[in-house]
Amino acid sequence: MWGCGGRRRRRLGALLLLLLLGGLLLRRFNWSSLVPLQLWGRTLGLQAEDSEFRLEGMPFRILGGSMHYFRVPKEYWRDRMVKMKTCGLNTLTTYVPWNLHEAATGKFDFSGNLDLEAFLTLAAEVGLWVILRPGPYICSEWELGGLPSWLLQDPEMQLRTTYKGFTEAVDAYFDHLMARVVPLQYKKGGPIIAVQVENEYGSYAKDPQYLTYIKTALLDRGIVELLMTSDNRDGLSAGYVEGVLATLNFQKDSSFLDYLDTVQQNKPKMVMEYWTGWFDSWGGPHNIFDADDMVNSVAEVLKTGASINLYMFHGGTNFGFMNGALDSDEYKPDVTSYDYDAVLTEAGDYTSKFFKLRQLFTKIIGQPLPLPPMITGKASYGAVLLPQYVSLWEVLPSIVEPVKSEFPVNMENLPVNDGNGQAYGYTLYETVISGGGQLHSRDNVRDRAQVFVNTVFVGFLDYNTVELSIPEGQQRLIHSLQGFRQLRLLVENCGRVNYGLMLNEQRKGLIGEVFLNKTPLRNFKIYSLEMKPGFMESLRGVTAWSTIPDYAVGPAFFRGNLQVQYLPQDTFLKLEGWEKGVVFVNGENLGRYWKIGPQETLYLPATWLQPGNNEIIVFEERTAGRIIQSVDMPYLGRTHYMD
Repeated sequence: MWGCGGRRRRRLGALLLLLLLGGLLLRRFNWSSLVPLQLWGRTLGLQAEDSEFRLEGMPFRILGGSMHYFRVPKEYWRDRMVKMKTCGLNTLTTYVPWNLHEAATGKFDFSGNLDLEAFLTLAAEVGLWVILRPGPYICSEWELGGLPSWLLQDPEMQLRTTYKGFTEAVDAYFDHLMARVVPLQYKKGGPIIAVQVENEYGSYAKDPQYLTYIKTALLDRGIVELLMTSDNRDGLSAGYVEGVLATLNFQKDSSFLDYLDTVQQNKPKMVMEYWTGWFDSWGGPHNIFDADDMVNSVAEVLKTGASINLYMFHGGTNFGFMNGALDSDEYKPDVTSYDYDAVLTEAGDYTSKFFKLRQLFTKIIGQPLPLPPMITGKASYGAVLLPQYVSLWEVLPSIVEPVKSEFPVNMENLPVNDGNGQAYGYTLYETVISGGGQLHSRDNVRDRAQVFVNTVFVGFLDYNTVELSIPEGQQRLIHSLQGFRQLRLLVENCGRVNYGLMLNEQRKGLIGEVFLNKTPLRNFKIYSLEMKPGFMESLRGVTAWSTIPDYAVGPAFFRGNLQVQYLPQDTFLKLEGWEKGVVFVNGENLGRYWKIGPQETLYLPATWLQPGNNEIIVFEERTAGRIIQSVDMPYLGRTHYMD
């Protein structure tokens, strides 16, 4: 009697527990606010055994959004993730940039803004699953597609292949990276439900064994979640690898999803990169993808039953020198802003795309979404005077030790940075000439060189201009003794190509000989000007700073202070009247500006400011303005609506 009643009570308790678990699971699969770390009983993970995804055996649709921790100040990660959640998304996708995490061979950095584990853990706390895209190549309009430049020290290097020099470097990096992310996989209680194998390899496809190598490298290091590839339509076939789910990248035509059937049948369909906007290049327009067109296209994708990831949900910024470039018909470096015309702006503010998508996802989910967070205020701090000035020529001897070489040496092979070479910024090449004539680069300038005789500007050399006339010594323009003068080439790495078949040709600086009157120049002093924090600290201490003259030209540094009262707010720096250069605020490199546009303001996050004085240093290549304007709205340039 008592035993029978006890069995009934146990059965009832078990039934209630199952109902509770079922309720939690159904809530999770309806994209409600369940924190991933609270979901127990994890054994199956994300599966793709038939035409729909399943998580723990239950139907699951991925509604994802891309956001890159390395493009967003750490203090803003949670805000952007909560906005993602309140838009109706359930999954965050992020790349992992090898060139930031291992900037020097064998020295790994996962601290501060590069704290990947903190980023992934925070995503779980907010209630987002994660698709991790660890590369090693990531594209992403990021310098060299995320690959470290020291790989190019090897003259035989074959990136993204099974070339021994490349795989040895990848193995060492993956040993370190995977040890950090393996514990954060779904089956181990973390938020990672899938991991991507490389990135868009079908568009490169130089080695048929390479994707299998990357897949094995992930599995051997403990990756147990669903593996995926990501390709555009034309790269699907070459980018497919057995046992890995293929996904597609596109912007408008949902019929492209049918191409997935050409490489795999009866599998879930997913758009890994649905491009919500597009990136911008210097000299071009600011690209815009109409919000209504975008949302209608997303709706068409969802009607097919497919999963989707919005690339980008929040783009952020290519701070520092980290922008990528394209080189198909011609070399085009990307701008500093990675606003991307995405769902959130570069500064994390809502756009009409956010609210239209939120409305669409609410209908699909079938229940109300949490209210979006309040937007953060933006400040206009007014005009900032930069009254102090020092020429590059005055500070060089005291803060940079030159490399002496008979021949030009490219950035990557300079004996600096403990043998890792120079990665970014500028390199100055100096030699002595006795007369004038025709200077010819033989197309060995990468990417853009200002040419000086002593301190007098002569002209530019780049991909389009490969020859300049150097004035003879007796011309009144040039002042020197005995006819011997310094020829100086200040070469800028404007950003390594991140996509296409030119990755192995991304060495920067002078990559070969330069000729004067058909005679190769010799005996160089080479200055590495990477403008790292140590360089900027030394620059602050030089005694050569003086009051700016009536007419100041670069290359030179200009210094002033931005005054902030009370708590700092985000702002945007407008450099009207300046020509081309880089801006540093409190030692942080905001990125490049260039008068050719389209971008006219640089985003300055409040987290980089402090109450009181904030030091601004501008490195200007040529024509300097007198002031910088701090404004409360960005201006990303003349717009072009994408067809």
